[in-house]
Amino acid sequence: MTTTTEKPEGEARTMPRRQQRYREKVIAALTSEFNYPNPMMVPRLEKIVINMGVGQAVENKNRMDAAVKDLTAICGQKPLIRKARVAVSGFRLRIGYAVGVAVTLRGDRMWEFLDRLISLAIPRIRDFRGLPKKFDGHGNYTMGLSEQSVFPEIQLDKVEFVQGMDITFVTDAATDKEGFALLTQLGMPFQKEADK
Repeated sequence: MTTTTEKPEGEARTMPRRQQRYREKVIAALTSEFNYPNPMMVPRLEKIVINMGVGQAVENKNRMDAAVKDLTAICGQKPLIRKARVAVSGFRLRIGYAVGVAVTLRGDRMWEFLDRLISLAIPRIRDFRGLPKKFDGHGNYTMGLSEQSVFPEIQLDKVEFVQGMDITFVTDAATDKEGFALLTQLGMPFQKEADK
């Protein structure tokens, strides 16, 4: 999933496939589509944030350990444990209880995760008909997965709890149209107009 490029010092360095695609194809395509006078104005993918809410960890501590283990396997980076900031008596939740895990990916890990998501995980989603085109107004996009087992890093026979996650793609695009064009060029399978 990576290609080898030469560093100035002469050491071989691998560049993730999606990053190479961005540099070789996406920048040129977006420059011609939006008539950017300077290639530095082309929107970039800044980071990917993966969030797992584990509200059931209040009753069962093993759920938090399983979420940390699964997210570490998926991302290759240990997640941060998120704690409750407010108390909710109806859910038996107190301030400071662990309620979720989150990972922020940048650089090569971000590009490698994006490649695995598009090439391997999304095609394994049951009854997949394309991602909805709902951006946040600032060029960022969030998608949800109902279970972690779509990632090949997760061994199905060792899954303790089925756990969903939210994946947010943070771009520096000025508009949703530019953010949509960037993610489409990178290979995100959005719904076609006729499918809506």
